[in-house]
Formats: sequence, structure tokens, C-alpha cells
Amino acid sequence: MTQRPLILISNDDGFSAPGIAFLIDVLRPLADLVVCAPDTGRSGMSAAITVTVPLRMRLVSEEPGLTIYKTNGTPVDCVKLALNHLFKDRKPDAVFSGINHGTNASVAIHYSGTLGAVIEACINDIPAVGLSLDDHDWQANFEPSRPWIRLLAEQVLAKGLPRGCCLNVNIPCTPDLKGLRLCRQARGRWVEEFDERKHPRGDHYFWLTGNFCNDEPEAADTDMRAMKEGFVAVVPSNIDMTDYALMIKMQDWGLERP
Repeated sequence: MTQRPLILISNDDGFSAPGIAFLIDVLRPLADLVVCAPDTGRSGMSAAITVTVPLRMRLVSEEPGLTIYKTNGTPVDCVKLALNHLFKDRKPDAVFSGINHGTNASVAIHYSGTLGAVIEACINDIPAVGLSLDDHDWQANFEPSRPWIRLLAEQVLAKGLPRGCCLNVNIPCTPDLKGLRLCRQARGRWVEEFDERKHPRGDHYFWLTGNFCNDEPEAADTDMRAMKEGFVAVVPSNIDMTDYALMIKMQDWGLERP
């Protein structure tokens, strides 16, 4: 008898977030699911791990085909704990993280806890997909993305992903999604990132804020453009950050000595 696929799900918005509940609903017909997610929001954690306090993992609920745990750790902690303690006998066939409330397109991949969980899975040679919706509202409408997430999940389960490669998937906030589009990460950065304020007792403090600046708004092949045109943007991402072209050019610098 063929084993039913097994998927690990995590996120950075917390185990009770609407986005992860929707993702569970989409994936449940395709596989048995184990959820290991933070006990509360851990946005912006990137690849952070917990080293100064003990980690705790609590069983939230268990039923056929779906087991949910919460932890006091980061998204990466969740994946590490799950792989070490929940999957001792069988490695998951895939890891899905999200659906994040808010986009993780372009350079946000470097800050995102959602993608931190994905990259950790990728480091462990598990096909991994991060999903984000460009809507921070807790009541956001995820439903238009259902057929496209299912299609992508079916293909990842059937075909896998190359070693060291994961997928960063960003969904525009529109009821009329046109489909999936394979694209590259847009070049951009955050500007005016801090709002400085004065404390009544004389001290200064800062709130993280800012606006995203797209350095190539007219480029047709980026995730930002795909989302603007109503497509789910799928960016294949590599955890090997080596710039091989630059490495070849630097051979003429005379840095290496006999």
C-alpha cells in the first residue's frame, strides 16, 4: 500500500493565525499534516534560533491526519524541534510555511520568519514552500488562492525540488487571481525605516516603519510585477548564496597566493 504523503506546516504568525488555518484546510486532502508553529506571532525572525531560554513544545490537538503543536520558539526553532522530535521515524515529504499575513516578496525573504522556516527545511534537504498574502488584515480573504496553492502543492509532492532550492510564493490581494507565474526576486530595499519619537521623560525611542522602494518597477519578470498584474508570484530560491560569476572575476585580483 502506498503511504499517504506527510507534510510539516509552520509559520511566523502563530499556530492560531487564520493564514495557517487556511493552509491546513487546503493541504489536508493531499497529505497527513503535522503542524509545529509558534505560540504567538514571531514575524521578522528570519533565521533566528533560541539559545538563551529553554524551548517548550505543547500538543494543541490531535485527530486522524492532523496533529498540531505550539512552541515558545521562533519559526526556525519550530522546524528544528519538529524534525528532531516529531519525525524520528519518517522524514516529512515537504514543509509548507504560512500563509503569512503580509507579503514576503523581493528582499523580504531575508527578514521573514515564514521563509526562515522554509530555509531551515531546505537546509535539511526537504522540499519547502513559503506562502504569503499581500494583506495584513486578520480577516484577509485567502480563498481565491486555494486552487493555485493546491496545484503547486500537488506538483511539489509529485516532483520534489532540487537540493538546496525552495520556493517563495507571494499572493496578491485580489479576488481575481490570473494564475501562477514563475519569476525572479525584484531588486529593492526599505527606506525611511524608523519613526523617531520623544519620550515624555526626555528620552528618544524608535518604531520600525518605512516604505518599500522597488528599484525596477518596469521590469516584467519580477515577483513585484507578477503580483501587480494579478498573478501568484513563484520565485525559486537557492540557499547557496555564492556568487559564482563574481568568484570567477575575482580570480584576476591576485588575492590567492601560492
